[in-house]
Amino acid sequence: MIEIGKNITEYLRENFGDEYMSRFVEFYDSEPKTHIRISPRSDKQKLFEALTHYGIELKGVQGIPNAYEVTRGVDMVGKTIDYILGAYYIQSLSSMLPALVLNPSPKDKTLDLCAAPGSKTTQLSELMSNRGTLVSNDISIDRLRVLMYNIDKMNVVNAGVLNKKGELLCGFFDEYFDRILVDAPCSALGIIQKKGEVSNWWNRNKVSGIAEIQYKLLVSGIRMLKVGGELVYSTCTLTLEENELVLNKILEKYPVELVDVELPVESREAFTDIRGVKLNPGISKAKRIVPWEAGSEGFFVAKLVKSDKTDKRNADKSRFKNDIKLLNANSRDIKNYLSEISDYYGIEKSVFDDYRFIQRSKDIYFVDGRWDSIHTGLFNRIGSKFGAVDKKNRVQLHMLAAQILGKYVAKNRAELKNKSELEIYFRGGVIRRPFDSKGQKIVFYDDKILGTAVASDEGLKSQFPRAFRTQEIVIP
Repeated sequence: MIEIGKNITEYLRENFGDEYMSRFVEFYDSEPKTHIRISPRSDKQKLFEALTHYGIELKGVQGIPNAYEVTRGVDMVGKTIDYILGAYYIQSLSSMLPALVLNPSPKDKTLDLCAAPGSKTTQLSELMSNRGTLVSNDISIDRLRVLMYNIDKMNVVNAGVLNKKGELLCGFFDEYFDRILVDAPCSALGIIQKKGEVSNWWNRNKVSGIAEIQYKLLVSGIRMLKVGGELVYSTCTLTLEENELVLNKILEKYPVELVDVELPVESREAFTDIRGVKLNPGISKAKRIVPWEAGSEGFFVAKLVKSDKTDKRNADKSRFKNDIKLLNANSRDIKNYLSEISDYYGIEKSVFDDYRFIQRSKDIYFVDGRWDSIHTGLFNRIGSKFGAVDKKNRVQLHMLAAQILGKYVAKNRAELKNKSELEIYFRGGVIRRPFDSKGQKIVFYDDKILGTAVASDEGLKSQFPRAFRTQEIVIP
């Protein structure tokens, strides 16, 4: 384990005292707790039963209905069939709190400004019942790939993904969103227990630079927020410069007010007096989550409401491509494909009315029918993968569409018979036995919708995506 740097211990002692610093060191040396967030689409009773076969035991977290502490079998929790199929998400308890505080509804246009790797985006989608308009942005293209992987794994169909500088995004979305989450990049003192490498680079100059980035992101978020809209600012660090002092600067210059935050874990009021300097008294409504008190990571959470209009920022839109066309199920460009899928799988055509569709060359994506945004040409992706048009001009469904639509399927189902066949399927292999008919099938095993496969004279060829095969999957 990496030793905590002197820069950190001196900072903690100077600002919070000797006892706080000692408790922090104890926290750093202790074993972190593991929590999961169960997807609302999961059957909890069946999931609990399935996890017992892995030796996994869970304990519910009071005040957060879908949050559970893993009390046994921590080493297996990321290797289960249910995990790879998105029945639950591994996430620290403190990390779940910002989205809960924002609490968007399907009617809210919601922005996750710093979204990767996707913990909070997928949670926001669940709070929105996977409906309406969710926009997920991240500046890093590498982290964006992880974000989209987690969006796919958790079957999110109400998110559009952007890869833009958050501080410049306000040039495109002036006073547009009802709810915004700014879970800002930070100096990570709250999560140093699992990211000991923070100790190698942490210093006060870095903290000052990161605090300036947070300020710019918050300013952009406030400009994108409608009057009366709500913004949650959160970090996973404990410093004063990145939390209270950033807020104080914002409150001096922008028309926002802090509102009370109620959390289901133990927390402290934010500071309003720092080294003798009096801050805006409203900052006391923000909350500090101290790791050894909450039994999770250190966090800071504040909720702001916009009280008046802000000045508009204009971005150069000339460099961006034309807007993406979103098609209804009865649109000429898509309805024949959907009709064929309906007939082939026995899916009622009305099911597709809940979605809108995007065709990019041979690939088709689908998104919740209520998703709506300006400047769709900015987006790297809208919705999730639906399928691809093959050489015979027929749509082959993607695993993600199969998992979402599988409950409506009446025909062309393939049921796996045993664990051996399941192992072959997850490896992307061929299950060598005859099937009733040839062509693509939606694959089931023990009431789980796995994805798709193609039946031929050789057997059933798995179409389980390569990206999901890289992860170890244990079959009990």
